[in-house]
Amino acid sequence: METNYKGTNRLIVGIVFGVITFWLFAQTMLNIGPAVQADLGISSSVLNIAISLTGLFSGMFMVGSGAMADKLGRVKLTKIGLVLSIIGSLCLVFAQGSVLLIIGRIIQGFSAAAIMPATLSLMKTYFEGPDRQRALSYWSIGSWGGSGICSLFGGMVATYLGWRYIFVFSIIFAIAGFLLVNGTPESKVVAAERTTFDFSGLVSFVIMMLTFNLFITNGSSLGWISPLEIVFAAVFIISTIIFFKVELAKTNSLIDFSLFKNKAYSGATLSNFLLNASAGTMFVANTYVQMGRGYSSFQSGLLTIGYLVCVLSSIRLGEKALQKHGARKPMLMGTSIAGIGILLMSLTFIPGTIYSVLVFVGYAFYGLGLGYYATPSTDTAISAAPVSKVGVASGVYKMASSLGGAIGVAISSSVYSAMSTSTSFELAGMIGLWVNVLFVVIAVISVVITAPREIEESLASTH
Repeated sequence: METNYKGTNRLIVGIVFGVITFWLFAQTMLNIGPAVQADLGISSSVLNIAISLTGLFSGMFMVGSGAMADKLGRVKLTKIGLVLSIIGSLCLVFAQGSVLLIIGRIIQGFSAAAIMPATLSLMKTYFEGPDRQRALSYWSIGSWGGSGICSLFGGMVATYLGWRYIFVFSIIFAIAGFLLVNGTPESKVVAAERTTFDFSGLVSFVIMMLTFNLFITNGSSLGWISPLEIVFAAVFIISTIIFFKVELAKTNSLIDFSLFKNKAYSGATLSNFLLNASAGTMFVANTYVQMGRGYSSFQSGLLTIGYLVCVLSSIRLGEKALQKHGARKPMLMGTSIAGIGILLMSLTFIPGTIYSVLVFVGYAFYGLGLGYYATPSTDTAISAAPVSKVGVASGVYKMASSLGGAIGVAISSSVYSAMSTSTSFELAGMIGLWVNVLFVVIAVISVVITAPREIEESLASTH
């Protein structure tokens, strides 16, 4: 149901409010973990699971919700996502133990799965040319900027009001986003023939990702070669084989693998996954300075101010670089700068104030790199997608973001937790951060191999 409607600033603001319900509020768990653990009396393994669950569930169901957005309606699914965000936040506000904490985090994951591809599709549908690039920049500000401020915001609220108030603010923003999006004409794809949803693919995909997450997050507490860990690993391997064998043979698969025939789309999606995997940087760095150097949640959040300023300011710079040079150069520069920032933070054996300065500067570089990368990557992905598959393509792209973040945080937190119990906090912090440097290095390589050298090449591949 397409109309002559042109996107407005009201729609942009509503979408941004929806996006930050995840990136600003749900992601604060990366910084407030110690406060939540102490208040609820939960173990570190339960905390690690709770931290990664939202990103994991959003990633697992984002592809399916992208296809659902195309069929059900992108505005409708955005509203559903905002309602789920309110419910998930309420669970966390009233949590007294692990049960509501886990349930709330899962619901927040479903919320993000609905909101992300649906809002990206609305950007594609109702904005064109420079207006779309501007809208995507603001979308990126909500996404990357939200992740930038979440550490500072979460630490401040947790220290002075209590961590539950974070999710009270999330409810307020979700309600505001719902009201602003309300009234936007519906956008959906009218299919020529009825297609069935790939439930078998979804089930095998969910089993695959859940068992992988359980294997990673429980390894340090259960023992990597414990019977239960071996079961997790075996189920993961078997479900992975089943998923790819069955899905590649289907014409209506959960993931439309034909999208990856487009080199530009593949490069943007792969590098997006890897760069988001470096989100474990925030968990390791924040946890290390709190546990190893005695910082409060708010003090550790203050170290991220440079990240916030740089990620917000560099997003529009990345947009301008995209328009002038194409996507390849800013994507390469962004990933490289982000890696330098993490390397600076990994110098944990440097004593006193000097290390705090390095963390501050490192966060600034990290934010600068991510912001510079954001718009060129996102625009490349959705520009390369056919109009009829933009919801699915957006879903896969954002799935890469969420799964990358979830997997990266799970691996980083597990490495740090395991190392901190057997060695010094300094060594644990350094190794945990080096894991994220490795993610960025692979991201740089993927951009070099797959990203188009000229923007015209990317655009030509869409026709």
